[in-house]
Amino acid sequence: MDSYKVIVNKSTVPVGTADKVREIISDNSKNKYFNVVSNPEFLREGKAVYDFMNPDRIVIGTESDTAEKIMKEVYQNFVSPYNSLIVTDNKSAEIIKYASNFFLATRVSSINEIANLCDKVGANIEDVSKGIGLDKRIGNQFLSAGLGYGGSCFPKDIKGLISMGKEHGIDFKIAKAVEEVNQKQKMTLVSKIKEHFKDRIGGMVGTRIALWGLAFKAETDDVRESPAIDLINEVIKEGGSFRVYDPKAMENAKKILGYKVYYADSAMDALTHCEVLVIATDWDEFKNADFNEVKNKLRKPVIYDGRNILEKEEMTRKGFYYKGIGK
Repeated sequence: MDSYKVIVNKSTVPVGTADKVREIISDNSKNKYFNVVSNPEFLREGKAVYDFMNPDRIVIGTESDTAEKIMKEVYQNFVSPYNSLIVTDNKSAEIIKYASNFFLATRVSSINEIANLCDKVGANIEDVSKGIGLDKRIGNQFLSAGLGYGGSCFPKDIKGLISMGKEHGIDFKIAKAVEEVNQKQKMTLVSKIKEHFKDRIGGMVGTRIALWGLAFKAETDDVRESPAIDLINEVIKEGGSFRVYDPKAMENAKKILGYKVYYADSAMDALTHCEVLVIATDWDEFKNADFNEVKNKLRKPVIYDGRNILEKEEMTRKGFYYKGIGK
C-alpha cells in the first residue's frame, strides 16, 4: 500500500476480527495510513443480486470519520427512503450480523416446535402462523414450519455465537436450544415415515422412496447442512433406498451422498417403483406438479411434505395419504 486505503470486511466474522486485520496490516506494511471497516452483507441465497441492489439496511462499522465518508459515498446510490444506513463501531457491526441470524434462526426453531404441538393436538400450523404473523410486533417472516434451517449461514453463525459466548464467559442457552431443536426437526419426517411402515415386516427394509429436493431451500444449489441429506442418511440406516431429484443441487449432492441414492432425470422419473414421495425442498416445480400423474407413477399414493407446499385437503381429495408438518 503506497497511499491511504479503506480495508472492508464483508464476511460474517467473529467479534474483534477488524482489530486483528488492523494489527496484521500494521505489522506487514510500512504505510500506516489506513482504516478497517466492518460492512457485513445481508444476502439471501438465490436472491443475492436483488438483495445487494435493494438492501433493507446498510451497516458500516468504523471509528474513522474519513472511512465513514468514503463508505457513505460508496453506498450513496443504494440509500433510499425504504432502508437505513447505520454507522457504528467495528465490534457492534460484527455482532449485528450474528445477532440477526440468531433471531431469525430462533423464529424458525420456535415455529417448528409449535408445529410439532399442532401435530399432536390436531391443530393447523398454517392458520396458527397466520394468526401469529398478524401481530405487528411479530410479523409474518420466517414463520413457515418445515424440516428446519440449513445452508451456509444459520448453522455456522449459531455455532459461532455459542463459541464466542463461551470464550467470553457467556452461556448462550437460547442459541443452544435453537440448534438442538433444529437438529431434531430434521428427523421429523423420519419418525413419520417409520410410523407409516411400523406394521410392515422388516419395517423400512427394502422400501423405495422418492425424494424431491436436495438443496436446503429453493432457488439455490446449496446442500450444506440440508435437512434432506440428514433425512436420506437416517432412512438408509433403517434399510430404505432413494430415488432423488433436485432442479439445481444434484451435482453438489453427489459430492456428499456419492452412490448411496439413485439420481433421477426428472421429478416424475424419481417416482418410478416408489412407495412414498417425500418433499424436502420448496421448489415451485414440485408445488405445481401434475399430481394425477404422480398418483399413477407411485406404487402407493403416499406423500410426506416436509415443506408444507401442498394443501392437505386437495391432496386428500385426489386420493393421497398426505402428511405435512403441523397439519
